Order: sequence, then structure tokens, then C-alpha cells
Amino acid sequence: MAPNWSLETRTRLDEMRKFLAAAGVADWPDIPGYLHPEVNPVHVSALEAAKRGVAFVTYDYGIDGVSIEISKYADCCEALLSDDDRSTPIHIIGGEFYEQSDTVIRPHWKRFQIEGVNGWSKWDGGKWFSKLFYEDMPDGSEVSREMAVEIWTQAVSIARRLAEYVSSEGIGLLVPVNINSNPGNPAYALGMVLVSEYLGIYVINSNHDFLWEGGRPATEHAPGEQAGVRDHFYRNVENTPFFDVFASLYPWNGDLWLQVNINRLQSAHLTDVDGFVPERVSELSTAISEKFFEPFGRPEVLSVRRRMALILADGNSVLATVALADHLAGLGDWMQQQNPVLLGRRAGVELDPTAAGLIVLLQPTRIIARKRIERDLHLLQALFGHETFRDAFTTDNRTLQLHITGPVPIEHQADLETVLKAFGDVVNALPAALADRVFLSFSVGNEDHESFAAHGFERLTIEDIYRMADAVVFPSETEGRGLPIVEASACGVPIICSRYKPEQVFADVVGEDRPEQEQIRTIHFPEEAFSESFLDEISSLLLTPSVNEAVRAHNKAAVRNRYSRDRLQATFAALIDTF
Repeated sequence: MAPNWSLETRTRLDEMRKFLAAAGVADWPDIPGYLHPEVNPVHVSALEAAKRGVAFVTYDYGIDGVSIEISKYADCCEALLSDDDRSTPIHIIGGEFYEQSDTVIRPHWKRFQIEGVNGWSKWDGGKWFSKLFYEDMPDGSEVSREMAVEIWTQAVSIARRLAEYVSSEGIGLLVPVNINSNPGNPAYALGMVLVSEYLGIYVINSNHDFLWEGGRPATEHAPGEQAGVRDHFYRNVENTPFFDVFASLYPWNGDLWLQVNINRLQSAHLTDVDGFVPERVSELSTAISEKFFEPFGRPEVLSVRRRMALILADGNSVLATVALADHLAGLGDWMQQQNPVLLGRRAGVELDPTAAGLIVLLQPTRIIARKRIERDLHLLQALFGHETFRDAFTTDNRTLQLHITGPVPIEHQADLETVLKAFGDVVNALPAALADRVFLSFSVGNEDHESFAAHGFERLTIEDIYRMADAVVFPSETEGRGLPIVEASACGVPIICSRYKPEQVFADVVGEDRPEQEQIRTIHFPEEAFSESFLDEISSLLLTPSVNEAVRAHNKAAVRNRYSRDRLQATFAALIDTF
């Protein structure tokens, strides 16, 4: 007779409660002893367990890249595991669900919100993150002991609530995304380990970013070398008891855990440096919806631009600018709400989203330093200094809009200020009449507005937003994958992108080692000055889009062949079989 899965998980839950209630943690060295409980082996296969329910877990949900990828993973698992007579339940777990998440989380999926699991500055206002990674915590100090107790206490609280939900819902497979790779909240990562180890839950641990990508101890830097973007995670590396516990969680090498990464370099690090068993480490690609490949023409482009104009104008029929200087003066207040906005050199300049001469450049990312969005503005400055582009822009009464889709994490306000200053440099260098035809807009993840209904509009989708663009700009310094390259190409929108680091990741995304018909063709965003030939190429692309038709068609075909949902679904099937 097959074991009763629900009864087994409830029994394990009871044992977990008793064990953790009796646990005594006074310092970091006490914690490892509670991470390897002696529990009975799991009596059901991973496939049977997963069919009972799959939970995807991250910090919060919006319209960011992680949320979008989780939606794709969940779609694939639901299709893979459901039978004709029963649909496998999908659970979405996190610390917060922003309104924009309704775009990517299907209504019938179950949501479970846990207080205290947000990451970085959103984890209790950033208090604990700062203490762990921005303040000294010497080994053996009182502050170190206090933090050990605090993190353990939070982890146990998180584990209890998560375990209760997992047990009551009969969830058999957990898919944490970035929780145990990118340390936004170590208490959450520790709680995840406790739940999986005590309840005997299978885990496909999805890693998009690691602390060692752009992070290392200060002692490993050469004199004068610039600090890495994740160096702060090594602030207390010399507190060995703390760092041993911390490093063991990122990622956790559990018997029921598989590690899936977004590129081969990450996998190589886990196996070659961290000693993970190669058979339990692999890559998880992405999938591109068929909607991206649907043909579209000028009417569809104008429909998207009208809808985005309503979002930027808060439903008003006229889209007009806020003066850049005024926006900068009130930036602190704007950061709290992050309402969509159109900026210009001065206030009240109207932008017609349906104008025949409007050029739209799209930066489909959040605003953080490594995206180097200010380089987009440097490109515009160079274009307006390029005779071919400037003359055509002036003569044909063109307008230009750089549109940025993503929000600004509160801790990255300085990065936004860099972008705004670069925009100011562009418009302030132009004659007033020309400067009034250059715009910078931010939709901060918004894809719908209450005014849409009156116009008979449907909410925007991700693929819609790509279609509003004449070209996508993507000058990132580093990327774990580089999804905008794939998505823009699927829509047939040209992309101007840097050869970001790690170079092997970029090469994999565009398919440099693949047959020519599977390679994505991009326009290289230079690292240094913009050459005349490059500016000629961009001018031609923006002023005469038809010259790029062959490349558009090629890229659509290349992406369709490499990034189908069937391929992603097959990867999940193979992962579950690996257990």
C-alpha cells in the first residue's frame, strides 16, 4: 500500500515543531547542528510528490524579470504534471505581491504571503541586511551573538509558517528562485533549508544571481581596484563561524536539492569551486510565448503607444512633460510612489504618441547601476552631434522618446539621478526648439490604467511593450542571462546591446557557437566612443526601419527554434526524473 503523503508530511511537521521548540541557539556555531536532522527517507518519488503541488518561492512579485520567469516555470510545471482528471496545484509564495504581478500570476494559482521574507532594504526596512553586510560584526563579539540569535529566531518563525502551508496544501516540490543564491534575506534562506530538511520536500533550487558574481573579499582586490557590486556580502568574511553558516546556505547542498542556473559559468563554479556533484547541477533556460512571434503592423504599434501615453498621463487625453528640474527637486518624494512620468527640458510640452515621426527607444529593465542606462543618453548625445541623424531629425520634424519600463529599487536612487543628469546633458546641449522634441519616460512596471475601458483598450502585455519600440537599447555591464535580447528578437525588434560580462553568457544567449540560423544578430553597443560608422548604422536603423527587415525575420526564426515552451517543459521533466 502506498504511503499517505499528507499523513507523512503532517507527522514530519509535528516532529519539526518539537525539535525547533527545543533548539537552543546562542551563537553561529550552534546553528549547523540543527540543519541535518535524522528523519526517515522520503517514501514517494519526486514525480508523485510534484503532482500533488508545486510551490514557487521568491522575495516579492511584480513585473520584474524573476517574476516573469517564475510565471513561465509555473506554466510549464502545470502543463507537465497535470492529468486529464486533475490539475496540479500551483502555489506562489513571497513577502509581497505588487499590483503589477497580476499581469504574470494566473488567477487560479494560489498565493501565500509571508511577513518578514522581503529582501534587501525591504527586509524590515533594511535593518538586518545593514547589520550583516554593512557593519562590522567581529567573531566572538556581543553583536555577532545577538545577530545569530536574531537570524535563527526569524528563520524558525518563517520555517514554521512556510511548513504549515506546505503541509496543509500537500505541496511536494519547492522551487525557490534566488532565495538561496542571492542573499537578500539570510533568515529566509535558512528557513527554506529547515522546511526542506525536516519535511523531506524535494527542491529545485533556481539560481539567477550569486553573491560571488561581482563580489569578493576586500583582501582579494588589488590596490586601487574598484569594489564589486556584491563585495558587501564579504564585509564579515573573517567572522568564520558566521560566514561558514552564511556560505552554506548559498546555495544549500541538500540531498533533496537540485541546483539549476541560468548559465554554464554558474554551474561550473558550483561543481569546480564549491564541490557540488555535477549530476545535481544544470542549467534552466527560458521560454518565449507564441504571442511574441505574432505579426504586427503600424495599427498595433499605435495602439500600444496610445495605451502607454494614457499610463504616462494618468488617463489624461493630452500627454505633457514634467520639467526635468522639477522632477529632480522632488525626486525623494517620487521615489516613494514611483508614478509613471514623461520628462522634458521644460514643463507642459506635449508629445503625440501617434506622430509619424516619433522614434521610440526602449530600455526594458529596472534602473540599477549595472544596466548603465546613462549610456543610452550618451548615444543620443552622439546622434544629435552626427550630421546625418541631426539633419533628418530636424528636417522631418521628428520626435524621440527613450522609455524605461522598470521600477527603481529604493537603494538605487543615486543610479536614477545619474540617468536624469545624463538626460539633462542631452537636452541642455541642444537648441531649445530641438530639445523640446526629446523625451524621457518611465512606466515603472505599469501596464494598465483605469482609463483603458473608456477607450476600449485591453491592458498591455510584455510583448506589446516591445512592439512600441523602433529599437531596444541594452548597454548592460553584466547580466546573468540577458532576456531582453531574446524577447526583443522574438518580436522582431532590433536590439542595440553591449557585449556584457561574463562574455561566455553573452555568447551563449546570442548563440555564437550555434549554427548561423540559430544565432541572434545584434548591433554592438560600443564601450568607448561612438564611431562614425556606428552612428551611420543607428541613424539608418531609426530613420529607415525597413532596411532591417531581413534581420528581424532571421532573429524571430532563431529564437523560435531555441526558446520554445516545449524545450523548457522537457527540461523540468528531466529535472524531476533526476531525483
